[in-house]
Amino acid sequence: MENPRIIFIGTPEFGAIILEKLVLANYKPVLVITNPDEPVGRKQVLTPPPVKLIAQKYGIPVIQKLEIKENPDLIIVAAYGKIIPKEILNTAKYGAINVHPSLLPKYRGASPIQTAILNGDKKTGVTIMLMDEKMDHGPILMNKEFGIMNNDSYKTLSEKLANMGAVLLIETIPRYLDREITPKEQEHSKATFTKIIKKDDGLIDWSKKPEDIERQIRAFNPWPGSFTFVEKNGKKLRVKILEAEVLDNKLVIKKVQPEGKKEMPYEEYLLGYPKIC
Repeated sequence: MENPRIIFIGTPEFGAIILEKLVLANYKPVLVITNPDEPVGRKQVLTPPPVKLIAQKYGIPVIQKLEIKENPDLIIVAAYGKIIPKEILNTAKYGAINVHPSLLPKYRGASPIQTAILNGDKKTGVTIMLMDEKMDHGPILMNKEFGIMNNDSYKTLSEKLANMGAVLLIETIPRYLDREITPKEQEHSKATFTKIIKKDDGLIDWSKKPEDIERQIRAFNPWPGSFTFVEKNGKKLRVKILEAEVLDNKLVIKKVQPEGKKEMPYEEYLLGYPKIC
């Protein structure tokens, strides 16, 4: 099929990378659906999601509610962050496909990238799947494995997987629409599920093993961030741990950010603040 009418649904940077790659590959969507603008930062500035910015860059119409009033050929979803009802999925002639950053059925749900890092996995991947009304449950069209580096954070690994997912998606679209791919049912008995990460999950439990804490720091960078509390001048101060490594079975902190201050090397931090661990 030439020039399929595509509706793209997504929200964060992961989706924005994929949307831009689609446009550059001549699969420009006729409509983008994303979440509403949200207040960001200490000043709570109303900020559009990354997917909206890419859509505006290329002159693609945007709506910020889950509503489809036309019948596209295909819906593409990448990190929308909400369950999409069956009646929406069924509006497209060829259904809806999702770009999911894990090797399904492993790590279904909201935090597959963070969970892979937290668990110390050496590999992950991207799955292109047909969507149904259940979470990450539909049949697989294509997938590809990808190695996790020892220093990968959520941010770096997410960017790598988004770029790889975009390439795989662009390869998948024409083959799927021309019925050259037979969807393969997932092995549902092997499914594992990831949780929604909350801000409080970033609090460091210093009783954990050094390697577990180091993985947490990478998995939660940049959000929600890994943090601890110290006391200075009788006040409780929150400190983000931005970078660390494990040497001789000990956690070595390398970069931090005290509350209300800029990020700094740990050696510089120690000149004016209490030791962390």
